[in-house]
Amino acid sequence: MSRYERITGRPPPEPEPARRRELVPVPAGGPTFLGRVMAMLGLAGRTPLRILAVPRDPIVGNKGVGSALLEGRFIAGAHEFDVEDLYRADPDLPAEVAERIHSFAWLRDVAAAATHERGRDVGEYLTRAWLSQHSEPGAGLAWRADMIGRRLLTWPAYAPYILSSRDSDYRARVLRTLSRSAREAERRADSAAIGLPRIAAWSGVVASSLTLQGRTERLAKAEAGLARAIRTGLTEDGGLVSRAPHQQLDLVELFALLRASYGAIHGVMPDWLRDAQEGALSALLSTVLGDAGLSSWQGGNGGDPHRIVAAVEASAAHAGPLRQSRGWGYQRLQGKDSLLVLDAAPPPPPKALSGGCASTLAIEFSAGTQRLVVNCGGAGDATGQLPDELLHLLRSTAAHSTLTLGDRNSTAILDGGALGKGVEKVDLERGTRDGHALVEASHDGYVRRFGLVHQRTVLLSPDGKALSGEDSLIPAGRKRRKADVAYAVRFHLHPAVEVTSTADGRGALLRVRGHKAWQFRCRGGTLAIEESLWIDGSAVPHATLQLVISGETPPDGMTISWEFNEAG
Repeated sequence: MSRYERITGRPPPEPEPARRRELVPVPAGGPTFLGRVMAMLGLAGRTPLRILAVPRDPIVGNKGVGSALLEGRFIAGAHEFDVEDLYRADPDLPAEVAERIHSFAWLRDVAAAATHERGRDVGEYLTRAWLSQHSEPGAGLAWRADMIGRRLLTWPAYAPYILSSRDSDYRARVLRTLSRSAREAERRADSAAIGLPRIAAWSGVVASSLTLQGRTERLAKAEAGLARAIRTGLTEDGGLVSRAPHQQLDLVELFALLRASYGAIHGVMPDWLRDAQEGALSALLSTVLGDAGLSSWQGGNGGDPHRIVAAVEASAAHAGPLRQSRGWGYQRLQGKDSLLVLDAAPPPPPKALSGGCASTLAIEFSAGTQRLVVNCGGAGDATGQLPDELLHLLRSTAAHSTLTLGDRNSTAILDGGALGKGVEKVDLERGTRDGHALVEASHDGYVRRFGLVHQRTVLLSPDGKALSGEDSLIPAGRKRRKADVAYAVRFHLHPAVEVTSTADGRGALLRVRGHKAWQFRCRGGTLAIEESLWIDGSAVPHATLQLVISGETPPDGMTISWEFNEAG
């Protein structure tokens, strides 16, 4: 039984079909191999610095992307460049491509596709090209604190792919850049944005203190910096303050490589860092649905389920999914094979995430491996893949499976992209009712404008075959409107779901080929089936449908109820 199956209680997804991503382990290096590498790196003291150890990166790369690199094609998301033209276009590269280049994350893919003997040509070619333009510290993306940190983690782990050359001048230049990078990262780390960027920067400083000659005396200071970054960047339950699951996955992978850096020298991480790693994994798992993909929050999408399984397997941490969280904010209900995730927190502060979403009290729901209720999602890390106008719309409350009032967002999204006034407080209770798991939450995002609190109650049966809920608008605050206000409760559906209205117009039958059908019923409001949009794990839009319960609420509020039941 795999670690993922032991932790989640469900098997990993089936292997991907041909022509899609195939994940393979990074080749392991035995003592003899490591000895040869160390000899090549030392070279009788020709350079003042040497790498003390070559950590084994436990995160697998993408074999297909690595094979393309070996053939001269650099792929990042939907973007593809000829390797020889890559650095000629450097100033105009999409952010997704540029970050992949400057972090050297592509080395994982090369290692997945080839041994170091075969992969070192492309590894050294791209490293030389990078050094020719970026070897001197500057103010651009290449020398941003988090990019430096990621290189400090990656270069030692993939030394056989970038430092096996017989060219002593080239090797010396790489090692000097590593030494300079460690100093720059230590100097710049606290200026990085809180959350993942600052943690990445300090993680690189720690890794350099473990793996680079002459840096070991800096370890205590590096660890103190990382501890500060974790205290400010993670909530008490292990989630990033950005509240973005796609970033949380990146964090789990980063911690796994940092753990390997410790393992190469000291054997184990400090207890406080291991606790942070386990907390980060628990927070990540709390947002995973039945298909092993992420639920879509804060501009993210489902991602690659195989990458998520690989991250869990590589973490070597003992942690299960968070069922309830306050700081991370995602509440998880499970009834056998059915899973529900509810956003029960305000959006992240602007300093923690650019592009936060007005998604408070939205839900996503899967039955077995099939997603039923979804949010529209976002581009994740592939921000350049979708138009800015669409990205703006995907952040709205209406793009999430929750209630909108007066056609307004629960938290304002300003023209410049920042979040404005809205949800400041979320009240939450968990428990059971008649044996069903219960979450009741409310937010104040509509109080200032409409004098109404939105309260949502959801219940999931123990067998996972019944999900029911209520959405209420409750008078609060000093403001009282005399006129009725229009509301809409949306349930965006996965593109695989086929929808048919019932004869009475108050329900719908949901069918998914190869899965059980589900029945939807509502009381209060008018039910309609409308067009919608869903962004898949590769940041590709798909047309889909949504169930919309609409009506008008009087000034003293209202309640509607709804339920999903497995048919027959």
